Amino acid sequence: MNKWFKVLVTVVVVIVLIILGGIGYLRFFFPKVGAAPELKIDATPEMVARGEYLANHVSVCLDCHSSRDWDYYAGPIIQGTEGKGGELFGKKDGFPGDFYAANITPYSLGDWTDGEIYRLITTGVKKDGNPVFPIMPYPEYAQMDPADVKSIIAYLRTLPAIKNNVPRSEAAFPMSLIMRTFPQPAALQSMPEKSDTVSYGRYIATIAGCAGCHTLMEKGKPLPGMELAGGMEFGLPGGGVVRSANITPDDETGIGAWTKADFIRRFSSYADPGAREKVKAGRMNTVMPWFMYSGMTEEDLGAIYAYLQTVTPAKHVFDQFTPPAGD
Repeated sequence: MNKWFKVLVTVVVVIVLIILGGIGYLRFFFPKVGAAPELKIDATPEMVARGEYLANHVSVCLDCHSSRDWDYYAGPIIQGTEGKGGELFGKKDGFPGDFYAANITPYSLGDWTDGEIYRLITTGVKKDGNPVFPIMPYPEYAQMDPADVKSIIAYLRTLPAIKNNVPRSEAAFPMSLIMRTFPQPAALQSMPEKSDTVSYGRYIATIAGCAGCHTLMEKGKPLPGMELAGGMEFGLPGGGVVRSANITPDDETGIGAWTKADFIRRFSSYADPGAREKVKAGRMNTVMPWFMYSGMTEEDLGAIYAYLQTVTPAKHVFDQFTPPAGD
């Protein structure tokens, strides 16, 4: 009996050591993306203007890193909150932890080097070497043109410093360890020539994060055949669940019957501040930042449309909105 007890203790000790070794390995050797580059950006007015356009109307960094007014359809940004962070993406929304959008104004980023911000945007690794949860679409930003990344950094440096100390994000175990393996070295690319409309449209759609919201996922992986077919669920602040649209060129359930003019008009209709429409709690709303994307140029929107017409059509029927229980 004593012999078997000793064997059991030995097995338990070995298992514990293996587990502790694995935890230590993940904590000390991941993420594997290398050090932040030595980088000093000499910002020009043109760079800042490009960064402002990208951060507000394409990659929409300020969408998650500002406060939105959910009394209105599509939650327009509340003026004066641009970049202050603090929005919670938490367990109540189905996330494996509580993740807060960081303050990206100079109040928080003032002691970061340009290289440290560059690494964060393109790999999801912070100044302290820890990863952010990929609700920030850094896998898509990792495919940006380096000049566009630098332009965004140049613009962020110009934001008013807003004093807002954001709570620390906390991933639940074991995601706290697993997410350390997510960051990968950036796969930066040159922006295609605008004359190559489809390739350019794919580039803009990628850095705009279209697939991240319009593709059903399972365990963080796109479901086969569901690329851009919509149906991803988002809980609304006022209650209920909204689902992203099918933006494949399926004639019945997607945008196959839309013309280029229809597509552009869908976005530009939100460019007028008068288009803001109040929404009662529990009624249909959307997390799609229409007011931000409405500032995209017609050339860029047209290129996205051209690209979307080349993806595989997917028939996908679903209810766009489920009201809260009791409504």
